Order: sequence, then C-alpha cells, then structure tokens
Amino acid sequence: MPNSLKSVHNHLLAALPSEQWLKWKPELEKIDLALGQVLYESGREMSHVYFPTTAIVSLLYVMENGASAEIAVVGNEGIVGISLFMGGGSTPSRAVVQSAGHGYRLKAKAMYEEFERAGPVLHLLLRYTQALITQMSQTAVCNRHHTLDKQLCRWLLLSLDRLNGPELVMTQELIANMLGVRREGVTEAAFKLQKAGLISYARGHITVIDRLGIESRSCECYAVVKKEYDRLLPDLMAV
Repeated sequence: MPNSLKSVHNHLLAALPSEQWLKWKPELEKIDLALGQVLYESGREMSHVYFPTTAIVSLLYVMENGASAEIAVVGNEGIVGISLFMGGGSTPSRAVVQSAGHGYRLKAKAMYEEFERAGPVLHLLLRYTQALITQMSQTAVCNRHHTLDKQLCRWLLLSLDRLNGPELVMTQELIANMLGVRREGVTEAAFKLQKAGLISYARGHITVIDRLGIESRSCECYAVVKKEYDRLLPDLMAV
C-alpha cells in the first residue's frame, strides 16, 4: 500500500486501489466534525458521504416524540451514508458526531458513479455494509436483553476501537441519548465502573484505565461485532 494511502487515517479510503484513490483524491474535502454536528437527518436526501478519521459518528433512530437510541457507531474504520450507494438515497436514521475530530467528505455523485461501475470499490463497500448491519443487529439484541452496565461497556469498547487514545469526551446526558436510557441509569453504571477502577470520569471526560477489565464486564455483543469486522475487512483492520 502506498504511503500516501496509509496516511489518510480512514481504513476504507486506505484500502482503495491506487487508481481509485488518485481519482477521488482531488474531490475529497477534509473537514472538521464538531461534537453534536448533524451530518444527515431522517428522511433527508444525502448530498455527501463521510469518511471519519479522528471523529466518531453515531447513527441514531429517532422516534416521533423525539426520543432516540443509537443503532451503530462509525469511526476511522468506515463510511457514513451507506443509503446513498445502496439505492435508498435517504434513511430513517440520523447521523450525529458523538466525538469531535476530523474526516473527509465526498459528493454523492462521485460515490454513486463508482459504485455503479461494479468494480473493487463496490465489493469493498458491500463487505463494510454487511459488517455495519451486524453491528446494528447486535445493538438491537443487546439493548433488549442485556443490562445497562453491559451495554455501557460495549459502547465504550466500540468507541475506543475508533479512537487513538483511551479518552472520550462525552457527557452522561449524551451517552443516555445514545443508549436510549435515562441519565440516572448512566450515572449509576459509570459510577460502578469508576469504583471498580476501570474508568475515571470528570466533567464530560471518560478515561479508560483498564480495558481488559471493561472487556470482562461486557456482554458477548462487542466480541461478535469485532469478530465480524475482522472477518469481512481483515486488510482494513490491519491498516
């Protein structure tokens, strides 16, 4: 892989064939992604796809009464906006930046044209989409059958995998919105982890002190999702 691709810091972009990277490079716009920024709304037509590098984006399903719950997270392993190239053009979910950072965006036309060519980019994106669907499915099962403590551990691990360090900037209120639970529940679950010496939490900053301890407290859902990403996208995970 050329060094220029390794330095992109998004695994999907780094996995592109060199000729495709050279084609897209002039059209990729490097952008700042602010905490809470909405990349697309439910039912709205998408103008771009996004490739996070240091940011994490949460995909949320929003109910009519405004309540929401996270269905997946996307970071430096992937792309935000799969509905654009899967033929839907829009989706009932909302994409919100859950951890501020940077990324790239690409106009819808450029992505759609390449997908329609049915070349290696199509197969790469389809494998990624299957992995993302696994995450969505496992999240639904986890939210239904596992305790909030275990859900929080799963969420922390998925977020850590998409960051360069052990610290997350995230208020308990935002975490509660992501998990679709009351803030008091998150406060209690976070206190348990802090008391056990697994995390430290202060003023919206969560620092994971003992990742192995978090993994031991998590349900099987995190391992299922990670195994599927590693199986479908082994070259990406090694970047």
